[in-house]
Parts: sequence; structure tokens; C-alpha cells
Amino acid sequence: MRISRPRSVLLAGAVAVTLSATALPAAFAAPSASAVISEVYGGGGNSGAKLTRDFVELANAGSAAYDLSGFSVQYLPGAPSAGSQWQVSPLTGTVAPGGRYLVAEAAGTGGTVALPAPDATGTVAMSAASGTVALVSGTTALTCKTAADCASDTRVVDLVGYGSAVVREGSGPATGASATASVARAASLLDTDDNAADLLPGAPTPVNAAGETSGGGEDPGNPTEPGTVRVHDIQGATRVSPLDGKAVTGVPGIVTAVRTTGSRGFWIQDPSPDADPRTSEGVLVYTGSAAPAVSVGDSVLVSGTVDEYYPSATTQSVTEITAPRTTVLSSGNALPAPVVLDAASVPGGYAPSADGGSIDALPLEPAKYALDLYESLEGTRVETADTRVTGATSSYGEVWVTVEPKQNPTRRGGTLYSSYTDQNTGRIKVMSLDATRPVPVANVGDVLSGTTTGVLDYDSFGGYSLQATRLGTLTDRHLKREVTRKQKRDELAVSTYNVENLDALDDQGKFDTLAKGVAVNLASPDIVSLEEIQDDNGAVNDGTVGSEATLKRFTDAIVAAGGPRYSWRYVAPQDGKDGGEPGGNIRNVFLFNPARVSFVDRAGGDATTAVQAVKTRHGVTLSASPGRITPLDESWSDSRKPLVGEFRFRGEPVFVIGNHFTSKGGDQPLHGRYQPPVRSSETKRVRQAAEVNTFVKSLLAADKSARVITLGDLNDFAFSPTMSALTAGKALKPLINTLPANERYSYVYEGNSQTLDHILTSPGVRRLDYDVVHINAEFADQASDHDPQIVRVRAEASGHGDHGHHGGHHGHR
Repeated sequence: MRISRPRSVLLAGAVAVTLSATALPAAFAAPSASAVISEVYGGGGNSGAKLTRDFVELANAGSAAYDLSGFSVQYLPGAPSAGSQWQVSPLTGTVAPGGRYLVAEAAGTGGTVALPAPDATGTVAMSAASGTVALVSGTTALTCKTAADCASDTRVVDLVGYGSAVVREGSGPATGASATASVARAASLLDTDDNAADLLPGAPTPVNAAGETSGGGEDPGNPTEPGTVRVHDIQGATRVSPLDGKAVTGVPGIVTAVRTTGSRGFWIQDPSPDADPRTSEGVLVYTGSAAPAVSVGDSVLVSGTVDEYYPSATTQSVTEITAPRTTVLSSGNALPAPVVLDAASVPGGYAPSADGGSIDALPLEPAKYALDLYESLEGTRVETADTRVTGATSSYGEVWVTVEPKQNPTRRGGTLYSSYTDQNTGRIKVMSLDATRPVPVANVGDVLSGTTTGVLDYDSFGGYSLQATRLGTLTDRHLKREVTRKQKRDELAVSTYNVENLDALDDQGKFDTLAKGVAVNLASPDIVSLEEIQDDNGAVNDGTVGSEATLKRFTDAIVAAGGPRYSWRYVAPQDGKDGGEPGGNIRNVFLFNPARVSFVDRAGGDATTAVQAVKTRHGVTLSASPGRITPLDESWSDSRKPLVGEFRFRGEPVFVIGNHFTSKGGDQPLHGRYQPPVRSSETKRVRQAAEVNTFVKSLLAADKSARVITLGDLNDFAFSPTMSALTAGKALKPLINTLPANERYSYVYEGNSQTLDHILTSPGVRRLDYDVVHINAEFADQASDHDPQIVRVRAEASGHGDHGHHGGHHGHR
């Protein structure tokens, strides 16, 4: 089994570098157009490793030969001490355009497979788990030992930190390196200067200047007659091939699709299937960076090594043939008929259970579980017809559709995610293999009319996907962005809006679109609780924590869009303590319209002081306004702290709590190999919810009729333990549950319409009108990935008016 990454053509135990005709100093900014490190492997010769030594691979993405004379590859331990030194491996020779260059490093005592003949050889014993590798213009050892110092050294062409390396690019080091896994870039060699994002773990694949690989020690040759193994023998009746790691010779099949970008390869399918519905007749032949030398319709014999490729540690795997050698027997052959995916063929069950363990070894039950059906068709031609879009086209050219149109439909055409146990089995991601005909720009509710045909694949970004060779045509259903009604004079309008990492350096277009959302679509609420406001220079990590410039630009844009002149309040976080994008110092902010509502300023609130409820003869007040709820509690470590503000509307106090709970990062995927998946991030959100609940109860203990509005991006569902903790003791009521079931969503993820954002009210908030305003999540063109929400609360002069509850009224126009 291999745990891998978006593929480059590299092998484990290596550092791969892409080179162009000129090297950039220090700022490694141009993706794939200059020298980049594309793979790092330090596990060679370790226990459990196949390869006998570490290696570094270089690649030239330019159009001219690249001269490496005077260059070096250098290595530093992941946690350098005062005595740690960079170790230098000099380079010579050139790299041909599109070619590779392999640097062998130290050998260990384990492993059985040698590297291909290296182009340069060093003696560095790299760590399998953690370290930093630099491509350097020069052979003098570097002296930098921090990320900042290395970034300012003009000799450094590119740098990769892996494991827990202190010296790295971007948000963090690349993760997952081990004795059996390297870290590497995708075949596109994309370099965004963020090691954690750019390099992922996978099986090592070293390639030298001659294009040779290690080949697993096997040379199957190029047979002209089929061997004894068929595709269904490779796929087997479980998720893991019974031939994993074994060489196969002369596997026959018809080429059904070819992928020429990214992780290159082609799919073959046996036109003579067996009678077992569990065994797929299709398989991916992975060619790495090499363009597949076959065409659709070719009848081929493929020899190579069977491999189970895991895109990440928690996903299912893709069965493939690696290091292939292919014999083309004939061309222009008819393709096997596609399997139709529709409501009749997809079962109602989603996934088998292994009590939280791996389902890899469970026999497939394709008539019972959707994930088993899709696995039994992995690599096979499939076809859908007239599928409704449930997740808008992304910037990656992906769109989500459903083959079960009657499954949990939302009012606007999506598919509702309403329970951990009732998964939407008909969701499929569609991508195009034809660069000349990409996936159309589609919104939720649109339809891919006619048939869409391709092969069924699997990746870590959503699971099973239809790699289309033929796309249906787009039928535009003309989805409209909603506009909520204007609040009445005696209604206090309070909204929550996640503005997705807004900072003063963003394009004006983003400010203008978000501002229109507030001024027009939300009809200028009296109070807007914002999530994901960053400091004034965003991801620049220089100690800046203020957001004045960001908020000035945003409120100016709201005025320009026809809205009021908002004032704002927030508590600046400690630098680097509140999570989110590194350097961004994300926080919650209140905007308010002083012509309609007043803010009660009370000194004492800061990043570390906990706000308290203070009982008075006239009710309850805050010890500080604005303030933060228990900011030093461990539950808020590396996470956004709740912002509390005391407002007055028509003379009556209203307490607003703006929240942004910790994200779902780290949870096992719905489609992964561990079933049911573990929601590891939930523990922290439950603790955060309990802290907010305790604070709300302290307000209500001082004044049981206190009007409290708790809102924000809670990063969890209405049916989650987080919501149970937040509403414990009936201190708060979630308003999302007052809407019709098919309207309970504010976010769309992997084709599921779901609720992460919420507004909750205390018992003292009696007469209200609540609305989710759909302006972003269902659209390909979005200013944020969240839809805002709004509640309009009727003023009550004495706090004891009509007890009638009017939640769930919309008033869209």
C-alpha cells in the first residue's frame, strides 16, 4: 500500500527539482517556470523501504537546456541545533528541456531496489521524517537556520521543508514523509511557495536524465500475447488488489480514456468481463510525467507493477499499474459499453461499517452500498443522463451533480445534507479530460442535459469522480441571488456573514461584491457580525494585528453600494494566536449602523481578559464591551475567540455574541476508507460551544429576560453534538430549525447543501423573523463560500410583549 500525493514523476527518498533556463533568487514565485524542488525522500535503506538510498530529483520545465554547473543540493535537519550545518551535494552537467536529473544521497542497510543510474551522487544521510532541502546557486554551505533568513538568501533557488521542519516555505512543511513515502509536487510542478499545500506524500518514483526509473526491480518486457492476468484479477473483490506490489505481464484491454495533464496516464478496460459484479473491469495505467503513448480505442497489452495509490492517509485507494510498458496491438476498436449510473442503479446505503476501522478488506457489496458500487466500477466507463448540478463549478474545473434527482432536494436545486446517517448517495463529481471542452460554468440547479460519459476515478478531493470524455450540454436554470426584505422601523436587523479572509490588500472587486451583499441583498442590517476579517496586511506575517484599513475599505464600499455608514467594534487578537491563515490574525467584528442602533462602549476588553455578566438593579450589563469569552481557555487555543457586544435599540439592551468555531480540518472524509468516519475536530467545537453556553447562562442568571443573539460560523450542523452543547438547558434556540427542511443550508460542500452558519436566540427574544439569504454558496461566481443570515427582532418596550414566535418568514423579493 502506498500513501501518496498529487503525482509528480518522482520516487520516494528523493528531492525533485524543476528547472528552467534561469534561476530566480530567493522569491520562488513562478509556478513551474523556474527551478523548484518537486520531490524529497529520506527513507532510502531504512527498515521497510524498498529503495536502498535517499535521492534528489531535478526536472527542467523550461524550453532550453539548464546548466547545473556550480549548483548544489543542500540538506539541513528538520530541527537544527546551534551546531547543525547545511550538507552540500555539488551538481554538474545539464538538464534537457522536459528532462530529469537524479541526485543519489546516502544508502542504508535496508531496501532491495536500487535507484536508476544517478546523475550526481552525494553522501547525505537524510532523515525519512523531517528535514529541509534547498536548491542553491553555488556550492558554499548556507548558514540560514530560519525560514525568514533562508528566504532572504539570494542563493536559494527553491526550498522544501518536510515533516516538522523549522525551515520551510509558506504555512508549514510538507507532511507525510516516511521510510516508504516521499513528498512531491503534482506533475504540473505547481509552486505557490507553500510546502504544505504544494507537496503531498506518496510512493517514491525516481527518474534520471535518461528517463530511467527504478522499475521495482522488474522488467516485464513488451509481450505480444496476453498474459494470464486480467483486469478483474487485479481489481479483486475488495478495495485492495490481491496483486498489490506484484509485477504483471501482458494485461489486455481497450484504452477508454487518456489523461495528458496532472497525474498522467490512461485507462484500459477488458471487453470480456467476468461474472462477478464486485470486480471492476477497468484500471488506471499511471505514466507519471510521461505523456501516454496510446490513443482511445487502442487494443493494448500492459506490463508493470500493481499499486494501491492512496491520495491521503484517510482516503480510499486507486488501483493502478505503475512503471508501465505498453504494446499496442491495434487501433480504432469499439469501446466497451458504459455502465449507466442513475436512481435505479445506485443503492440507498452509502457505506459499509467497520466500526471506525478500515473497510479496505471488506468484500464489496455493490447492490447495497453506493461506495461499494462505485469501487466496483473504478476505472470503468460509466454514463449519466440529465443530471442536476448540486455543487457549482469550482476554480479547478469540477462540478457536482446528482444521479438521484429526488434525493433530499433543496428548494433551489441542491441536495440537502441532513443527517450523519442519511448520506446522499447520488452525488458524483464531474471533471473533463478534454482540455478543449472544459466543464461548463454551472450553478446549483442547472442541468447537464443529455449524456455525460467517461471513466470513474477516485481522488482525495471529494472521492469518486467521473472523468468525462463526453460532457452533456448545460441547461441554465437562471438561479437568482436572493434579496431579503428591509427591516421595519421597530425591527432590529442582525446578520452574520463570513467574508472569507478579507484584508486591506484584497482586490477592490471583492470588497465591492461583499459590500453589495450587505447593502442590497441583506438590505443594510442594523448589526452585521463578520467572520474572517484579517489584519490590515493579510497573510504578511509581520506582527500587524489591527484591521482599521480593512474595515475602512469595506465600510466605504458599503456606502458606495447604497448602504449606511457603518461603525465597527472588535478586539484585536494576539499576534498568531487565533488560527486561520498564518499571518492573517483572523477575528470577529461587529459593524453597526449608529443611525439605528447604539453600541455601549465599556472599557476593559482586550485579547486575554474574559468578559463577565454583571447583575444590576436594571438587569444585566457586560464587564467590558466589546469583550471576549474566556479567551485563555484551552478550548480557544489557535482559534477565533467569541466577540461579545452590548447594543441598545429603542432604549432596550441587546447582547450579541459573534462566533467562529474551529474548522472541520482533520476530520476523516465521508468517502474515506474509515467508516464511519471520525470527526476529530468536533471535540474542540463542543468545548467551545459549552463555553459560549455557560456565558449565555450567566447573562440569563442575572436577567432571565435578557435578549441574547448568538450567531456566526459555527462550522457544524444543526444535528451535531456542537449544537446540543450550545443549546444546553434551552439557553438558546437555533433558528435554522424554524425553516422548512429543504431550506436549512448556508454552505455547499462536495455537492451537499449544509448548514455551518447559525443564528440562535435566548428566550427573551420573542417576536422575530429569520432568513438565510442565498447569494454565494450555490454560485460558481462567489465573493465568499458562505451565505449570510439575518434575523429581524421586533422591539418590545417593556421586554414583556407578545410571546408569539414568528421564525422562518423570509420576505425575499
